[in-house]
Order: sequence, then C-alpha cells, then structure tokens
Amino acid sequence: MVEVLFGESEAGAMKAAKNTVITVKVDGPTAVWTAGKKKSPKRENCGWIEGTAREVICLGFLLDIGDIREDISSEYRKHLIYSMYAQEQWGKDEEIDAELMQLCDHYCTEMERLKAYLADGEAIRVWYSDAPYSKCGFYHLCACLQKYRNEISVVKLPEYRIRSDNSIVSYNNWGEVAAEEFAGFLSYEKKLSGEEIQKYAILWSILQKDNSPLRAVVNGKLIGAAEDFYDFLIWKRITGEPIKEARLIGDILGNHQLGVGDWWYAKRIDHFIQTGKIKIVEDSENKYARTICLA
Repeated sequence: MVEVLFGESEAGAMKAAKNTVITVKVDGPTAVWTAGKKKSPKRENCGWIEGTAREVICLGFLLDIGDIREDISSEYRKHLIYSMYAQEQWGKDEEIDAELMQLCDHYCTEMERLKAYLADGEAIRVWYSDAPYSKCGFYHLCACLQKYRNEISVVKLPEYRIRSDNSIVSYNNWGEVAAEEFAGFLSYEKKLSGEEIQKYAILWSILQKDNSPLRAVVNGKLIGAAEDFYDFLIWKRITGEPIKEARLIGDILGNHQLGVGDWWYAKRIDHFIQTGKIKIVEDSENKYARTICLA
C-alpha cells in the first residue's frame, strides 16, 4: 500500500511507522549503533503499519498559497516553496539553502514516483486533514487521479478522539500525530469512489478558476481568500509593547489553530515592517528572535 501525505513532518512520521527496524544509539566505552525489529507499542491505539518507508509519498507543494493555475513544477511554485521555508534560516547556510531550493523538484520527483505506482496498479491510501495545505493537496491529487482506476482509499484526520480514560485529544493536522499512532487511525479508512474523485477534482478546478492568493477552510469548506485573510490574528496580538516575533507567532499558533504555518505569519509581519505598520525595536539576523511592536 502506497501512502500519500502533504507535509514533511507527517511524511517523516509515516516512514518511521512503516519501517520494519529501528536504529538506536547504545552508550558504553565506545558508542555504537544497533538495529533490531521494532516492538509493537503497548499504548492505546498504537502500532506499526505494514510495508516500507519507500512506499511513502510526500507532496508538500503548499497549494493553499499562491497562484494555482501555474503548474506544480513551475519556477513560480519552486520559488514560493523556497521563500516560505527559507525564512526560518539565519546565517544563510549554503548547503541548507541549496536543499531548500531543491524542495519543489523533490516533490515533483515524488509525484512521478506516485504516477509510476499508479501505472503499476498499486493501491493508494491518502492521509489528509482540514488543514488548508492538506485539503488543497488532496483536491489537487484527485484531479490527477481521474484517469486512473486504481483502488484509492483515504484516511481523514478526525477533529478529536476520545481515549478509554474519557480524555479528549484534538488534532489540527497529521504533523501532530506520532509515528506509532498512525495505525490507530486505520479504522477511519474508507474507499474513494470514482464519483467522489471527480467531485473533488471539480472543486479543485473551481478553486483554480477563482485563483485567490490563499485557500482557507471556513465551516469545513475550502474557499479562496485574500492575502490579508489571517492578518487580523496579528493585529489582535501585537501592541505598542515590544515582543519577540517568535513569541507573537507562537501565541497566534497556540490560540488559533487553523493549519497555517508560522512562516506565513512571519511573511506577513515582514510585509507590515516594510510598509511601516510594524517596527523593529531590536533587530536580529534570526528574524524570529527580533523584537517588534506597533509602529
């Protein structure tokens, strides 16, 4: 079974969930590395998923942002992905910078791997959530799946789960789920019919026609949105009192879990600094460490 996800962290966790061995460091007179069979976790709703890490596909194109009439392999999408992730750098490590520039190419390669699996008749399982990047990725994927007749199933992340001790665990995206917990969600798996694939593909074409700067999930529905859609969350938190940018963004993410990454808020704060609406009180090479306030 080929697993498809739409974010780096969740794809990494899924690869760990599908590996048959685990590698650990053993400390002693000399440090050594050992590998052995993974033991089944004993915690509730935990386990491992059959297969290998090779069967995991990551399509992290960030399709909730920017022009979606442009092809996913375009220079436009390549530079957009780079601009989002490069914000978290400081000191400009050339090796990391080069890797970030190649991210879009990597995702394009992943798409080609997926097409090869589809051509071979492999069954595909898609893990998506209501986070905008994930839902956009799912709709776009459905547009690509229309010409195939493979068995397609989906696992949509539930809003929450109730544990046996009656505690409630809520989720925003698959990136919040640990590797050993993925197997516990297989009970949510459902087959996707050809009619459903066509429906989601049509919804994607509607979003493409609209082609707003952002896509956001409102009342469970994916809609086009203006670039300033999330700005009110910044204005709700920032005051004339100096605050670390990381703290401001952290407060937003902690109180308004909308499936939007920290890099989007950092990008918008940059915009407001450039337009004179926010000022830098104490600068830093690491933008997240700088102190800012209302201008």
